[in-house]
Amino acid sequence: MKVSDLREILQYVPLFRERIFVVAIDGEVAASENFPNLLLDLAVLRSLSIKVVLVHGASHQIQNLAKQRGLAITNSDGIGITDEPTLQVSIDAAIRLTNEIMEGLSSVDLRAAYINAIIAHPTGILAGVDQQFTGRVERVDVKALKLLLDEGIIPVVPPLGFDGEGRTYRVNSDSTALEVAVELNAAKILYLAPGHAFETPATLPRQLAISEAEELVKKRKSDFTPGIISKLENSAGACRQGVARAHVLDGGINEALLSEIFSHEGIGTMVYSNEYQQIRRIFKKDVRAVISLIRQSVQNEELVRRSRTEILESLSDYWLLEIDRTPVACVALHIYPEHGSAELACLHVGKSHENQGYGRKLMAFVENLAREKSVKTLFALSTQAFNYLQQKGGFSAAEPSELPPARLKKYEASGRNSVVLVKTLRA
Repeated sequence: MKVSDLREILQYVPLFRERIFVVAIDGEVAASENFPNLLLDLAVLRSLSIKVVLVHGASHQIQNLAKQRGLAITNSDGIGITDEPTLQVSIDAAIRLTNEIMEGLSSVDLRAAYINAIIAHPTGILAGVDQQFTGRVERVDVKALKLLLDEGIIPVVPPLGFDGEGRTYRVNSDSTALEVAVELNAAKILYLAPGHAFETPATLPRQLAISEAEELVKKRKSDFTPGIISKLENSAGACRQGVARAHVLDGGINEALLSEIFSHEGIGTMVYSNEYQQIRRIFKKDVRAVISLIRQSVQNEELVRRSRTEILESLSDYWLLEIDRTPVACVALHIYPEHGSAELACLHVGKSHENQGYGRKLMAFVENLAREKSVKTLFALSTQAFNYLQQKGGFSAAEPSELPPARLKKYEASGRNSVVLVKTLRA
């Protein structure tokens, strides 16, 4: 591990300390070779004082056990009809897996407890068909879960629910994880699916707003596997009900949880609520982050090198776009009041967040800011991004002579021979 990696992790620790994460693991992931590595990830989370609830599926185990018993089951994922023989196989497979998970947690020095915290009622009759022993979560025993969490114990929740009369129902683990996360006011819910679930014609975006996730589920369902659609649907539902972030990850990747949680770019797909992004002025403490953010573009001669002193001298001109308090893009607006114009400068989006519209968002922000300051003309100088500024920003090529005198002097002294672009701002 590099020192920079450790610093990146440590910046998240104060945000997550004593917060609750709900980790939802498919049964197939729990049976995979990578599961021991995921248990180590959970041990790291606990060492950082992050409280963890583990909700697991059991479809893979139910199918295997039914095959061993020569039984034709009515469904294995808790969606659809669950007849009595299927329920019995589901109970046996789920409880056996719960025990195996608890043994695994013990092997990494974590205390865990199985708890029947899911109070369920029968799904009932859908489209005229009795769903029999398929259930829906009615409520979550939050008090019991919190008692365990406060004692440093990881609650392990199988895909089974119980009613007040002692009957057991098969519940879907994805929707159960949603209910647990919402009731516990969890900071995150993390869904881990098997790798083959991601082998689809389309690639999942790295980030999705709630509305974007809902739109994808509604209009592009055929592009993804049912397991991924279920997780996206429940991720959006969790965020709608107050969970700040929901993540869908490949559970076959080593260190999947840690890579998603403690890195800027992550490795999976995150569904987020609307407060996810913000554009703000930079402070003195942000100067180093700006210099680091643009370093590669400076080396590639896309941007002019800016020293710490130069940025500090015009600190109020610089803005950051943050995601989860992490700077991912920046821009500057330098005003020339005597000329009635302003320069859009230092526009940069970090490589891991390119092609997601952040550049256009910052251009639109700067334009509105310039209008507020009664600027009539916006100009930009570019050696390599001029096509982007013309096509996406609506700028047009111009002569250097159109620059404010003070800026023209700097332009001629730089020797960069940048393309000059201008845009007339209309009120």
